[in-house]
Order: sequence, then C-alpha cells, then structure tokens
Amino acid sequence: MKTLFLASLFSMGIVGPALAAPVTVDLDGVRDAGGKLYVSVQARKQFMQDGGIAGSVVSAPHAGSHRFSYDLPTGEYAISVWHDDNGNGTFDKDERSSPLDGWSMVNGKELRGKPSFDQVRTKVGNAPVNVHLKMVYGR
Repeated sequence: MKTLFLASLFSMGIVGPALAAPVTVDLDGVRDAGGKLYVSVQARKQFMQDGGIAGSVVSAPHAGSHRFSYDLPTGEYAISVWHDDNGNGTFDKDERSSPLDGWSMVNGKELRGKPSFDQVRTKVGNAPVNVHLKMVYGR
C-alpha cells in the first residue's frame, strides 16, 4: 500500500490534455497524530497498484478538515487517503489484517475487506465534482 501512495505522488500533476472539471476532496476527521497524510487519485487500470493520475502529501497534518483540488479528465477514479500517523512508512494492520493507520475512500464505512474499484469510484464529467470523505482510524 505504501508503494501505491508514493508512486501515485511521483506522477501527480500529470493529467491528460482535455480537462473536464475540478474535483474537490473535502476530508474530515483527521487526527493530530503526526506522520504524513497521502491522497491518491487513480484510474481503474491504476487501482491498488503503483501509479496514479494525481495526489498530495501533507507532512504533519493538523487535526480536523483538509481540502484538496485536482483537475481531472472525464472518467472514473478512486480517491484514497492514508494517514501514516506513526510515521513508520508502513500501512499498519493488526493480526486480523484490519487497518490500524488512518484511511479513507468513498463508501469507506461500508467496506469490508479489500475494496473493488467499482465500490469506491467517483465519476467525473463536465461539471465540478465534490467528494466528501471521513477518516477511519483503527487505533
């Protein structure tokens, strides 16, 4: 998962020539726990792999809400957030493989197990899109 977010960040800002509309991500519930906050936007072929179309990194994020904006071509995207709250560079899980680090995706509260792209996708057309996400913490 770490490589997924880091690789997405290396390719952030690379968008196709035909921009559709701004996508705004409003993220709530971030804890003041230090570490880094990673936001990744991925197309279907990139989902849960290395690489992405856009992303952001926030070092030592403040508690509360954050806003991110991206210009994306028309299509479907998964928007993932990972808060490496202890700063160890690893997406920590417990003995049952449940996440301990903070995370968020569309429909996050309903997800059980590894998500599919169709469960977490956001459609981008010609009008502005606002995605509201809430952080989930396992510890």
